[in-house]
Amino acid sequence: MHMHLSVKNKFFWSLALAAYGLIAIGNAGAQPAVAPTRAGAAPAERNLAEWLGKTHEASRRRAYSGTFVVTAGNSMSSARMWHVCDGTQQLERVETLTGARRTTIRRNDDVITFVPETRVAVLEKRESLGLFPDLLQAQATNLGDFYRLQQAPQGDRVAGHETEVFDLLPRDDLRFGYRIWTEKKTGLMVKLQTLDAERRVLEQVAFSELQLNAPVKMDQLIRQMKDRDGYTLQQTRLVPTTPQAQGWQLTAALPGFSPVSCHTVQEPQASVGGASARAGSSMQWVFSDGLASVSVFAQPFDVTRQGNEIEMSTGATHSLARRLGEHWVTVVGEVPPATLRAFAQRIERSR
Repeated sequence: MHMHLSVKNKFFWSLALAAYGLIAIGNAGAQPAVAPTRAGAAPAERNLAEWLGKTHEASRRRAYSGTFVVTAGNSMSSARMWHVCDGTQQLERVETLTGARRTTIRRNDDVITFVPETRVAVLEKRESLGLFPDLLQAQATNLGDFYRLQQAPQGDRVAGHETEVFDLLPRDDLRFGYRIWTEKKTGLMVKLQTLDAERRVLEQVAFSELQLNAPVKMDQLIRQMKDRDGYTLQQTRLVPTTPQAQGWQLTAALPGFSPVSCHTVQEPQASVGGASARAGSSMQWVFSDGLASVSVFAQPFDVTRQGNEIEMSTGATHSLARRLGEHWVTVVGEVPPATLRAFAQRIERSR
């Protein structure tokens, strides 16, 4: 399965959710508009870099546990999370509470997902482009060129915690906006809404219950990650490469979206008794503006495939797939459809 990490991924996780098997599918257009700030109180534009650093560190330097809920249109998914960090390594355990049973444990970039129904454990590496509530990248110092930060005059309570509310609004039409609730003392993100150009809610992820400074034990999570008794291990390999080496190029860059990685994705094949076979591979080229991200996948065209172009949307996540010569190119991201179309029109074979 191709993995795209973005603000909240819903095809594959958004923002932490598809990666853990929480797929929220719904009619985003049915969501009401975000309530405006209180009359007479103009929100102040805040120092984005300062706020970003506080929010980023809040999730990385703290142990917590809680239940979070993802909603998109009429769909809702929930999961239980345990998180701990010792300053150098982060561990998270996430158990789905709705839909198919999944337990996912992440140690930095190493991720294993246990599927009880099939007794399969999928092991992979994932580049950390941001997972809820560790959404924002502290190194993304140019975010202010593409987003502006405004604070609402008054916060409210989320999962029993007093919060501050911020709007992170795009400066162009290439990306979505966000409304973010942070715990007042620590700065930990506790609720996030993805907003369209009319500031309607496309998706929401929020803690419904949260314990800060929870007694989460790192060694216990490590043992759980290594305990694969009774499971067949599958492994997805990411092999670093370059678009040029794979014969691809982008004819023109999109403002703010910089390439952050490129690799071939070798899909997992079950391994039993030491014997295994390898499935086919495809290229994944990832772009990010420090908050939103877009993945471009390219693979040989399957002659049995019906149609030459497919568009899909799930909450705030959109995808566009089309035939390009002898290849099938898929562009996925939590960005407006026009942004995906711009990427799709700019990618071409270089040889």
